[in-house]
Amino acid sequence: MPYLLEMKNITKTFGSVKAIDNVCLRLNAGEIVSLCGENGS
Repeated sequence: MPYLLEMKNITKTFGSVKAIDNVCLRLNAGEIVSLCGENGS
């Protein structure tokens, strides 16, 4: 069954600061996922 959502190799920078680096995520229908940073955001 194909994934409802698939993201590969996601990187986000703010100037010289890498917030996330090479993140991959796969979601199936009906799944609930939460991502929470170090400061709760």
